[in-house]
Amino acid sequence: MKIKEGFVLRRVLDEAIVIASGEASKNFHGMVKLNDSAADIWGWISEGLSESDIAAKLAEKYELDADKAEADVKAMISQMSDNGFLEI
Repeated sequence: MKIKEGFVLRRVLDEAIVIASGEASKNFHGMVKLNDSAADIWGWISEGLSESDIAAKLAEKYELDADKAEADVKAMISQMSDNGFLEI
């Protein structure tokens, strides 16, 4: 799983914003604001971490139990996939 080419996460005034550039901008107009945990998940996907590794990092950083972290990661990945941000 990886982020599709053309989608980038940028920090603007302490806000995490996803925008499309190049070819991706032909089909996606606008931007998406991510909260801190969603931005972390995006970043860890960009680093090439597996879903289980991302859930472990999320649980550690935000002091979540493993089941909650796993469910949150699955939900975020599902939303990213539904919106065309991922190559799975």
